[in-house]
Amino acid sequence: MKTIILSAVAAALLHITPTVVLVKRQDAVNRLLPGADQFAARELHLSSADSKRLHDAVGWEPPDGVVTFYVGKHQDQVSGALIFMRVDCQHGPLELAIGFDPRGTVRGVEVTKATVEMKPWVLEALRAGLTDAYRGLGPGQPPAGAEQVKSKIGAMPGYMAELIDKGVMHAAEAYRLFYK
Repeated sequence: MKTIILSAVAAALLHITPTVVLVKRQDAVNRLLPGADQFAARELHLSSADSKRLHDAVGWEPPDGVVTFYVGKHQDQVSGALIFMRVDCQHGPLELAIGFDPRGTVRGVEVTKATVEMKPWVLEALRAGLTDAYRGLGPGQPPAGAEQVKSKIGAMPGYMAELIDKGVMHAAEAYRLFYK
């Protein structure tokens, strides 16, 4: 009983609400890997040197030391890859799906999960065109979706946009450094 009460107090202090699905993973895969009819998960277990290299580049490393690329193929030709990226903040986690074409250019970004509290803020940022800003983002280019929509949205949706930028940046750097 004591554990339940402590957990409830901790959740109230952190005010993290339940997570909701904004886009089903399968729908994100279909949109970000169009035409693919074969799929494979490619799990990379980063060495400590690789984790450090990623951290030095973008200030992030996967908490479990693993980056998973989901590769789509059509007629045995790679049509693209995607990464599901989790971004945490004091309001809870966001989950993004970031799709890449075979050249490493961002094909698109889908926000797949958010907390109940964050959902309206995320939706406001998305309605303002946030994810449009990521299409065509080349390797090494910093994401600037938040800057493009901040004048059209409130402060909290702007903060969500910054978090989404961060997730796109992390995924793009992981792709650049480790996909090939």
